[in-house]
Amino acid sequence: MQKSTLRRLAMQAGILAMLTLPAQAADEPATGWFDKAELSLVSTAGNAEATTIGFKNELLRKWEKSAFELKAGGVKVETTNFERFAVGTQSNFTQVENATEEITAESYYLNGRFGRTISEHLYWHVGAGWDRNEPSGIQNRYSGVAGVGNLWIRRDDLTFRTDYGLTFTKQEDLVDLPGIDDTFAGVRITSKYEQTFGEATTFSNETIVDENLDETSDLRVNMINSLSISMNSHLALKVSLQWLFDNEPAFEVITLYDLPPIDPLAMVIGQVPRELEDLDTIFTTSMVINF
Repeated sequence: MQKSTLRRLAMQAGILAMLTLPAQAADEPATGWFDKAELSLVSTAGNAEATTIGFKNELLRKWEKSAFELKAGGVKVETTNFERFAVGTQSNFTQVENATEEITAESYYLNGRFGRTISEHLYWHVGAGWDRNEPSGIQNRYSGVAGVGNLWIRRDDLTFRTDYGLTFTKQEDLVDLPGIDDTFAGVRITSKYEQTFGEATTFSNETIVDENLDETSDLRVNMINSLSISMNSHLALKVSLQWLFDNEPAFEVITLYDLPPIDPLAMVIGQVPRELEDLDTIFTTSMVINF
């Protein structure tokens, strides 16, 4: 009697262990290499020609208590300008078309980050990055960051974290004005929120706030909201809206006339600096490939 009871208890314990092991494994964070690439292309031809190419790539390596991520991306807009005219007489002429290609917008970035868990909700991180945004007047900007962060929520369908760090930045503008310090220390606060709805839809928000400690009026904000819909385990469609705010934007050089340019007597007398807009808005649609 005792033997059969022991056998029954052993079988029940074995079945219970088999049922609970997969659930425990599912709660453990996945480790290994992961990669996500985004590609976008817009092309027009005919009476007007322009090509816009965009790409993003996020490479992630996860260990049990640490993670490394490398992000890269860029946008390039190439426009073809046409000069069309005719040579001959009113009744007998030849059409002539001259085309010149011009890069009208170009921006790139490369960011790396390494983080390690201290406790369930606390971690430290270090990172470095480079970006170029010619429409915003930035030729090269290099930055490094070190700090700590909180992982507030980590579930299969929802993650939310915040970072706090000290930064060191060197910025090279396209227009170098005297009296502007291009190297400065700062503070960075970052938040990342990602939530999955159902099996196919994911919303994410990433916000980065940079404060220049040497000149506190120099505040920069980079916010990206995105929504992706998975078609299968490897392909998804994604739309994103990015806001780039710079409270003290860079400058560009514009031509100075003595009279309005439409005046036939107008003459160029020099160049003057003009402060660029403080807010850029970028809307992107792309195909996402998951590896």
